[in-house]
Formats: sequence, C-alpha cells, structure tokens
Amino acid sequence: MATDTETAPGTDADDTARLFEAHRPVLTGVAYRMLGRVADAEDVVQEAWLRWSATARPDVREPRAYLVRVTTRLAIDRLRQAQARREAYVGPWLPEPVVTDFGPTVPDTAERAVLADSVALAVLVVLESLSPLERAVFVLREAFGFPYAEIAATLDRSEAAVRQLAGRARRHVDEGRPRYDVDPAERRDLTERFLAAAAGGDLEGLLALLAPDARLISDSGGKAKAPLRVMETADKIGRFMCAVAGGTAADAAFRTVEVNGAPAVLVLAGGHPETLLQVDVVDGRIQRIYIVRNPDKLTSLQP
Repeated sequence: MATDTETAPGTDADDTARLFEAHRPVLTGVAYRMLGRVADAEDVVQEAWLRWSATARPDVREPRAYLVRVTTRLAIDRLRQAQARREAYVGPWLPEPVVTDFGPTVPDTAERAVLADSVALAVLVVLESLSPLERAVFVLREAFGFPYAEIAATLDRSEAAVRQLAGRARRHVDEGRPRYDVDPAERRDLTERFLAAAAGGDLEGLLALLAPDARLISDSGGKAKAPLRVMETADKIGRFMCAVAGGTAADAAFRTVEVNGAPAVLVLAGGHPETLLQVDVVDGRIQRIYIVRNPDKLTSLQP
C-alpha cells in the first residue's frame, strides 16, 4: 500500500514523473509477467504513464494502487489481443527471456526467490494456458503479494470471485510446472556438461544427463532453424543435439547469463545473440530444455 509520503500527488511535472518512476519497477514486473514480452510490457507501462500524466490526481489517494490497476487492465486487454495472434505463431511459443536484476529495492533473499520463481520460463509457459483474469490474479497475488481486496478493486470483481480465480490459477500452475529446488551452481554445471556432450557428439553422455521423459521446447517463430514441435524423450533429444551441435559456427561464443531467475547459456554469432538455452533440473537430471532462437526475442540480450 502507498505510504503517506506517496499519497501526496505531485504538484508539477517533475513530481508527477518522479512519483511514476518510483513505481515503474513494479508496473514493468506486472506487465512482463502478464504478457511475456518485453516490448509489450514497455508499451503498457508507457500507456499507463500517459494516463497518469493526464489524470487529475488530487483524488488519487494511493498512487501505487491506482497505477497497478491501470497497468493490469491495459495488460489484460493486450493479452487478449496477443492470444489471438499467437494462434498463428509458427512453432512453440516461449516468453521473451530477460536478464534478471531485481535491484537494490528487493533486499530480502526470500522475496527475491519468490520474484525469480514467478518469472521463471517454466511458470510463464504455464501462465499462457490461464485466462487473462486468472493470470492477472496469479501475478498480483503470488508474485507481488497484493491483498485480495486490492486485486478485487483492480479487476472490478468481488473478493470471493478473486479468491476462486486465485485458487484455480494456483492449482493449474502447480500441476503444470516442474517441481524442483536446484542450486544455481548445479544447474549451471549440468547446462555446461550438456553443451559439452552435445558439441562432442557424446550421445551416451547426453543420455546420462537427461531424464528419460525429458522435453525440448524451441521457439524460433519460423525465423530460424528449430524444431516446430515439442520434442520428447531423452533419446530423440540427445540425437537431435548431437546433430545440430556440429553445425555451430566456428566463431560462435558462449556466455553464461542469468535470465528469468536462473542460469542460461547465450550463444553469440558474430557478436550477436543467436540462441539462448536454459534447462530445468529435477532430481539431478535435465527435465526440460528451453531454446529461444527467434531473433526478435533476443535483442534485449545483446551484450
């Protein structure tokens, strides 16, 4: 909730902008988790700014709640439009990866863990199957801890209805995401060993790292070479990785980066992002592999 200091609206353009910028990280976080695209999230926050700057604010007692309400409603509208477009998307759709940096405003380790989990690729993929309202409730409640009453006001729904939406969304997410609690160092080590085995054509080594029912999800948007369907089973994935690793450009560079709360490997060709690879680990073996090759989704990772 807004503090007494925050509730005093600005009296000039500088105060108006300063107050908005103080809440921009939360607004961007809400919009990105709702939409899964950086550009879409930025567009929504920019629209929220235009509405905020044009609003007569003496009656706005809680700027944070007001701005989150505006941003969430704009994101819901955009998500409904995006869902129609994604039906024509070529191949599997993955969220746009973002470098994780929660900044000094999130000093608590537990809070960082919650934010990292809520932005994980596995969670964002599951959120795609929720209705826009369910997704909004889940994001506001699970990622940012908004009280049900405030969410109800944001969505213009009763608190009882919001609690029902939250329950359905939480059950769906819990059923759809892999259950794991892996040290980032172990995840990074398995990722590097996986890539090394693929580069060396070591099928047995890959099979030792992959869970038998592993899945590979690759997003190219039809703009780069990648499987157009989700690939399943360790054997198929291992053979595929051995085949494609041999075609890596001679000048390719590999960088370990943290995106969406977990380590990943960014492949650069000619200094430009070409591929991002991230894995989910369950019980010491790789359960899911996410590969992003759509160039439109890698621009924000440009070194």
